[in-house]
Amino acid sequence: MDISLTNGSGRDAQVVANSVSVGVRVRWVDAEDRQAASARLLKGTIDRDYEALLEVLGSPEKVGEAIVAGDPELDIESAGSFLKDTSRVYYNSERKTVFGVTQLEIVRNPDGTEKLRRPKKLLPPNVNAEQPLVWSGKFLPKTEVYNKFVMVQKLQLYHINGLTYDFLFGIAKELEQKRSLLLMGAGPKSNQPIVLRRGSVPYRGFLEGMTRGDEYRLVLHLSNLELKAPDAADAKE
Repeated sequence: MDISLTNGSGRDAQVVANSVSVGVRVRWVDAEDRQAASARLLKGTIDRDYEALLEVLGSPEKVGEAIVAGDPELDIESAGSFLKDTSRVYYNSERKTVFGVTQLEIVRNPDGTEKLRRPKKLLPPNVNAEQPLVWSGKFLPKTEVYNKFVMVQKLQLYHINGLTYDFLFGIAKELEQKRSLLLMGAGPKSNQPIVLRRGSVPYRGFLEGMTRGDEYRLVLHLSNLELKAPDAADAKE
């Protein structure tokens, strides 16, 4: 993923972001020492699940009797088959496939109760060469950020040429010296949520930098959940 960064002083650079991944330390093999791999299997079809059998047979007791007497929940031709290149399908309360789906966004209060629901907006991405992430200048102590926000994703930034190396190394060095995270956001004032892909979750960004000799590491922590203390009345309850 390409990301543009600017430090607010006229300098900007096109850099690259990669998800931080941890190497696999365990290798699974079968009895013949062959590499094992995960697979997706079809458990059953919608016309043979509990709700479908209940509609046909009329009562849970009769469903139980039918399962004991035979295997009405299994389709021998399809059960256990391997699944590849699948797509998500939605169906309604009548168990029929629907094509015009309206996704709703549910906003909840701190206690978990529903506050409101509204049609989900498919926000366009706002991180690219024309819309770079701006150096906000807001530095937050690491302990404050880690105790207040839940990090759900990380992206590692790295250079693509000598110019972007100097640019990113300088950012990492400054963040390391300040022992802080830099608040990152979209928009000209860096106060808008970061949307990486169309329709994806909007995030707050926190940039962390570390150096060792002439090496550096820049990690953009993404969060969409803030921890808030309950009200005094709720705490007493």
